[in-house]
Amino acid sequence: MTFPFKTLLTAASLIALMAGGALAETVLDRGNNGDPETLDPHKNSTIPEANLMRDLFMGLTMHDGAANLIPGAAESWSVSEDGKVWTFKLRPGALWSDGTPVTAADFVWSWQRVVSPATAAEYAYMLAPVLNAEAITKGEKPAADLGVRAVDATTLEVTLKAPTPYFLEMLTHQATYPLQRADVEKYGADFTKPGNLVSNGAYKLDSFVPNDHISLVKNPKFYDAEHVAFDRVNFYPTEDATAAVRRFEAGELDMMLDFPAEQTAALKETLGDRVKIGPTLATYYYGFKLDKAPWSDLEIRKAVSMAIDRDYLAEEVWQNTMIPATTLVPPGIAGYAVTPPDWAGLSQIDREDQARAILERHGYTEANPLKMEIRFNTNENNANTAVALQELLKPMGIAVTMVNLDIAAHYAHLEQKGDFDAARAAWFADYKDPENFLSLCTTGAGNNYSLYSNAEYDAMLQAAAVEPDAAKRMELLAKAETKGVIEDHCVMPLMFYSYRGLVSDKLAGWQANSLDVHPSRFLSPAE
Repeated sequence: MTFPFKTLLTAASLIALMAGGALAETVLDRGNNGDPETLDPHKNSTIPEANLMRDLFMGLTMHDGAANLIPGAAESWSVSEDGKVWTFKLRPGALWSDGTPVTAADFVWSWQRVVSPATAAEYAYMLAPVLNAEAITKGEKPAADLGVRAVDATTLEVTLKAPTPYFLEMLTHQATYPLQRADVEKYGADFTKPGNLVSNGAYKLDSFVPNDHISLVKNPKFYDAEHVAFDRVNFYPTEDATAAVRRFEAGELDMMLDFPAEQTAALKETLGDRVKIGPTLATYYYGFKLDKAPWSDLEIRKAVSMAIDRDYLAEEVWQNTMIPATTLVPPGIAGYAVTPPDWAGLSQIDREDQARAILERHGYTEANPLKMEIRFNTNENNANTAVALQELLKPMGIAVTMVNLDIAAHYAHLEQKGDFDAARAAWFADYKDPENFLSLCTTGAGNNYSLYSNAEYDAMLQAAAVEPDAAKRMELLAKAETKGVIEDHCVMPLMFYSYRGLVSDKLAGWQANSLDVHPSRFLSPAE
């Protein structure tokens, strides 16, 4: 990590130096896949944004370096016998980065903001288990009716519409993080800017230079600041993964997410155990724009999905760092199983024959191809996947063209319901429950880029949300996936992820985990 070369001297440290002793500022340099679209935790949605939010803010609960659930802003909690009323005790003396107290009222106001239609929070549905949340988001009730109240300054009471087994895990998500009301109301949309943003996490925002870096500094008001090892954390947008690898090899980055899959073997040879690859709960998928022809035609969506050789994508394009997928929920969630589509058991040749027959029945051939524009966010792996899809689908009578944007612009286009034929997306589990994936296809969900809407599917998820029996609940969720994903192709799963990254041997505290979350406060310089 070459900390002697990552030293910044403040006026105070210069004085100390002249006095005969100076302390070097410890700095962690992280590659982060791209710039955030926003630093508002209630409005962001991408992995790079989530990485920043975990350092800047803290929800009632949080994940440690191994993705285990631990207390966050709440030091303890209890639940009623019926599982519907949760009482959280906030940490006494907890402060915002500006030194003012973090209170239960901050959580009440913040959660009301999330579900308010005026906020247009993409993750508003994250709070759907809370009493009246869905009605508020639909504009049917006022935000004041949300089932959350401040009993006193340090006691928060949350009433759910039904027992929710993943509720505590859900509270680790940035949509549930508190914001300081005075800060938001003072600066409006500018509250996220350096010098304005007030946060309650281990770090606070110091600077943001778009397309260059975001710099965070240790928050001295954080309750556990004495155990935060790094004084400064720099996040660098690394959409150009090849360039990021060179920066890592040069010692300019201490850790980075992702690397070009085709470099896997070479990197293992040169970097050894600094290459990190392992299973994670995440799915790589494409979505079709279902409100326009021909993608509104189920047979067309099915034909495209059947025609794609997922084994080729996983083995050749991604160099065996991904697993072929025909379902949305990845393996590894205890108690959950769903039957893949019938065609998943066919050979690829048979799949292609059936897909070609469907396309020909609709008048599409190589001489008269179906035109499909696919959109993806820029990086080598996504580009290589798009090119492979173009080559795989051409003999089937599908002519693919491509549009790529940086990650913030790509997801902004999808979130704003912009036009597309098929668009690349990915889902990394926020918590270890099938519902977290299946909610992508619920009517009106912010992440439902395909605009799929099916009353039967929604009803299955709603029934699962109030089902007290764990096994029956999983059965309902599996039925929902069968309906929405396998039968209706609300999205087109292609592969299950493995995490891939590079971690310096000068960095301690990095732990492999199925959520691939690594808050900076749990990392430290190796001794």
